[in-house]
Amino acid sequence: MEKYYITTPIYYVNSKPHIGHAYTTIVADILARYYRLKLGQENVWFLTGTDEHGSKIAQVAEKEGKAPQTFVDEVSALFQSSWKNLNISNNDYIRTTEKRHEDVVTEILTKLKSAKTPLGNDFIYSGDYEGLYCVGCESYKKEEDLVDGKCPDHNKEPELLKESNWYIRLSDYADLLKTKIQNDEIKVLPVDRKTEVLSFIEQGLEDVAISRQQVKWGIPVPFDKEQTIYVWVDALLNYISALGYPNDEKFKKFWPADTQLLAKDILKFHAIIWPAMLIAAGIPAPKELFIHGYFTIDGKKMSKTIGNVIDPNDLVAEFGVDAARYLIVSQFPFGQDGDVKAEEFKVKYNSDLANGIGNLVSRVISMAEKYCDNKIPALQYTGAFDLVELWKRVEQNYTDYKIYENLREIQDLISWADNHIAETTPWAKAKEGKVEEVNQIIYNLIEILKQLAGLILPILPETGAEILKRLNFDSAELENIKTLNNLDSDKSLDKGEALFLRK
Repeated sequence: MEKYYITTPIYYVNSKPHIGHAYTTIVADILARYYRLKLGQENVWFLTGTDEHGSKIAQVAEKEGKAPQTFVDEVSALFQSSWKNLNISNNDYIRTTEKRHEDVVTEILTKLKSAKTPLGNDFIYSGDYEGLYCVGCESYKKEEDLVDGKCPDHNKEPELLKESNWYIRLSDYADLLKTKIQNDEIKVLPVDRKTEVLSFIEQGLEDVAISRQQVKWGIPVPFDKEQTIYVWVDALLNYISALGYPNDEKFKKFWPADTQLLAKDILKFHAIIWPAMLIAAGIPAPKELFIHGYFTIDGKKMSKTIGNVIDPNDLVAEFGVDAARYLIVSQFPFGQDGDVKAEEFKVKYNSDLANGIGNLVSRVISMAEKYCDNKIPALQYTGAFDLVELWKRVEQNYTDYKIYENLREIQDLISWADNHIAETTPWAKAKEGKVEEVNQIIYNLIEILKQLAGLILPILPETGAEILKRLNFDSAELENIKTLNNLDSDKSLDKGEALFLRK
């Protein structure tokens, strides 16, 4: 791999950011930071942003007595502020109301108007449609999609809509998409999501309306100014508009996307409509789509009415930036549905961070200060914990999107180090005058701290950098951190303040 382009879905600005948005964005940030360490800053691009068109936005703005543009400006600013608070390292932030995006959408739609399907038909055609439309989902629904006549995601009855629209002939792409997904040319992960998409394709794909007559808050269809472009078609194109399609060097270098993260509710849009549009336009499809599940809070769906929506900024205020990042992504394995136990944030903060990482760093540097004249002994690592194999597991986990499993690897290393201190009792050996043994124990532990810093750099970037600083280790390059026995014995250590104060 020479380059890495990762995207989050662009978030719909009908409400302010919550912990679910933060979860996806932090995972993307962790992966981006890891690959920057591995490939170099210049070879990684990380995109996030906001989806700002559609009837739902217009309705919410009207309820608040604001013009749609004013409303989306305000909410988009909240997302950008939240990501800054969480130390998200996105290279770009795309808004679908930006001219650079609207220009690309117009260009692509114009191109698709003359495109042909694999069966030789026009990709875009005009037709009439009557059906049930969920404003919340911004999509049409079939009767079998409803529960007691209501959209299961929004608990509202869809509206009956009848109008003339422009369509994309998705039905002509069933065989091609099925082959590409089966062969992992478009890799859909986890595997159960791949199975879900293939099952959906096998049921037969229906053509999709890509314009709306009655929605005014959107990008005009370039060949029919009486209609606006369907919000999902508009939104999906952000992944290439942000790269400056078609001529910008960023597009030439970074497309196709290596990883596109998304929640399961938007899987069909990304795994079916999106690649069909790209193929029709002569653009390569993304390499991998990774789909994660839904959040519940204490067993209940997030709801303003219940009052259980967690604002990630509140976690930053209470626990600090790195801790908030850790607490959000450590709730459950990435990819699954999961339940967040709000009362466990403090428990996990104390156990994993204050008593875990923070305590180990403090203990080891204190012992070096006391028994080694605050220097790193001029020795080599002889510890029983296999750090080389640890990194192999960690790197494979990143390839497999197993972020949660890497958090467990980090905690296992900390537990081993704590147990090693208890078993070797360097304080007792120092009293017995066993200087060489004490020096070896301390060196092994300092090497573990260096490796720990490298392990946490993508997840807890400020803490990882601070540990390296306290060890006077000058390089932040991953290969140098992973390399054993390259600590400088001439430099002093810096104990510093507690990394995580107990709560």
